[in-house]
Amino acid sequence: MRKEKIILGMSGGVDSSVAALLLQKEGYDVEGIFMKNWDDKHAICSAEDDYGDALSVAKKLDIPLHKIDYTKSYKDKVFQQFLDDHIDGFTPNPDVLCNKEIKFEVFQKYAKDLKAKKIATGHYANRKKVGSIHYLQKGNDLSKDQSYFLYQLGQKELENTIFPLGNILKNDVRKIAKENSLINHNKKDSTGICFIGERKYNDFVGQYIKTSKGDIISIDGEKLGTHNGHIYFTIGQRKGLGIGARFTSEDKPWYVVKKDIKNNIVFVAQGEDNPALFSKKIIVKNVNWISQKPKKYPIKFYAKVRYRDEDKECSVFYLEGNSYLVKFKSNQKAITPGQSIVFYDKNGICYGGGIISKRDIPFLGEKLDE
Repeated sequence: MRKEKIILGMSGGVDSSVAALLLQKEGYDVEGIFMKNWDDKHAICSAEDDYGDALSVAKKLDIPLHKIDYTKSYKDKVFQQFLDDHIDGFTPNPDVLCNKEIKFEVFQKYAKDLKAKKIATGHYANRKKVGSIHYLQKGNDLSKDQSYFLYQLGQKELENTIFPLGNILKNDVRKIAKENSLINHNKKDSTGICFIGERKYNDFVGQYIKTSKGDIISIDGEKLGTHNGHIYFTIGQRKGLGIGARFTSEDKPWYVVKKDIKNNIVFVAQGEDNPALFSKKIIVKNVNWISQKPKKYPIKFYAKVRYRDEDKECSVFYLEGNSYLVKFKSNQKAITPGQSIVFYDKNGICYGGGIISKRDIPFLGEKLDE
């Protein structure tokens, strides 16, 4: 009986390598794709080093590995958006956009070219089918779950996608890799944004965006210092403000609470529990519903406003177009425009998500309309 062919994204890391091994054991005819998205010797994800690891694993498992160069598409679709978001005052999340615009689009295309119906990745996530609808679900290892980064997928992408690591713990993945003598069994996981690498974030971004100095002002209206560009700051940021040595009655650290892009002002407040850091309502745009758009509102969800955040109970109200109002049950700290909010039910089913556009700051008199 002829084996079913499946195309697997292989990054050179331990996760996708073990995914290849598991798919083989399940009886699939596995072929790997290594995608070169960035060409920079200073990046964490050095393309040649990672390709060498992926090739070593492919040879050991006796599977073909196709190498494709998508650096231009990545820079046009993902990196340019990363820069645009900074200019607009947002804090970008390039990993989310990369999955939608590059990885899965490429996988689908290559699967078709290689006469395969199914694709697979090493993400810690699950797919669940109910009737004719495909759902994205959290991986069993909640400490490694990556469904947050996959919320922009739809039925077309999920229909023939397999996540071999969905039910496996990270520690067991490394154990499997070691038991099978895979070269990358103890390879360090990549963290942060890979194309920035070992360089300082501000130094890297400053190479591509022209900035100008502006004022750092307290929420009481006092000028506390100057900054080299609003792009270097994000909501909730404490370090790098250059005003930590000020003597005040509170003697507490300062935090970024707001950015005025038009006037190039960064507003700060003192104390990690300052009310200006907290919001209960946000506006969300560019929402993607994985299965179908809800028919009735408000609808209750459990949402993440950042990858490592805990799920927070909220209600979602439809506004207009593709904009929504999200009300949280309790105040949330340092919600950051530009980041993604992802919606789940109590069983870990991911219904979709969108980009945080604006947050209310009642303490500063900035309230969102009901």
